[in-house]
Amino acid sequence: MTSVLYDVPGPKARRRSLIASIVLGIALAASFGWVIATLAGEGLFDANRWDIFQDPLVWSALGGALLVTLQVAAIASVLAVILGSVFAILRLSAHAIVRIPVTIVLEFFRGMPVLLMMFFILIMFATSQYWAVVFGLTLYNGAIIGEALRSGIVALPRGQREAGLALGLTPFAARLLIEFPQAFRAMTPIIIAQLVVLLKDSSLGYIVGLEELVRRQRTLAEFYGFSQYGFSFFVITLGAFLAVNLTLSWIARRVSRRSPTGRRSRRAARTAIGENLDTAAYSIDRTRTGEYRG
Repeated sequence: MTSVLYDVPGPKARRRSLIASIVLGIALAASFGWVIATLAGEGLFDANRWDIFQDPLVWSALGGALLVTLQVAAIASVLAVILGSVFAILRLSAHAIVRIPVTIVLEFFRGMPVLLMMFFILIMFATSQYWAVVFGLTLYNGAIIGEALRSGIVALPRGQREAGLALGLTPFAARLLIEFPQAFRAMTPIIIAQLVVLLKDSSLGYIVGLEELVRRQRTLAEFYGFSQYGFSFFVITLGAFLAVNLTLSWIARRVSRRSPTGRRSRRAARTAIGENLDTAAYSIDRTRTGEYRG
């Protein structure tokens, strides 16, 4: 029997929720308006602070830097998913000689800050800033994705693995061919959310010297006059990151709704609501027939 954790909100609860939402919305709008008015009072929206963006060369420079950022994020995303898959499989190995070293390495990568990892790769392997950022993002996010996939495999019913073994598959083959694909589909929204974090962390390449979007906008702002155009370049860079990240977040929500887990959750919720309505209707019918009279 399906149950819900809370009752369906009544008229008073819905009214209080609506009032709270309206009050919060007004407060947020007022705060946003105050910020805009303050910035306008400082003259940050004057036309002479934005005239530089009429030059196509400025947009070309920013576009090239954004392309570098997206390239770094794309390569690191593919490598992180592959590395995370390997981590998840080896982390669940039945052999301690494999499982324990992989666990130590995985925890090391998870606990080490991304920026320090970039510096470590840059110094120890004498590589370029580009590949230091790529491999730093790969190792850290690969460890996070590996743990997510491992959790997805562990959460599967035991019958999935036992069915594979009953068909004659080896334990490794059962895990790779039966359990892993299901866990990957279930964890896809989490993986995409982590890739959004990866994209934002690519801005740390600015510190190690990579000429990505954040560093390029800073260079351009200093070249044209930081006191006049610093805020303008900041707004343009922020808008670019928000556009890309919101797009990825939208994709994650779409995937979550289309995933088997999301469909089961919505189906369970609809079933629970239907059962509650049926129970209420049955109680009303019994009351009308006099079965609940004292």
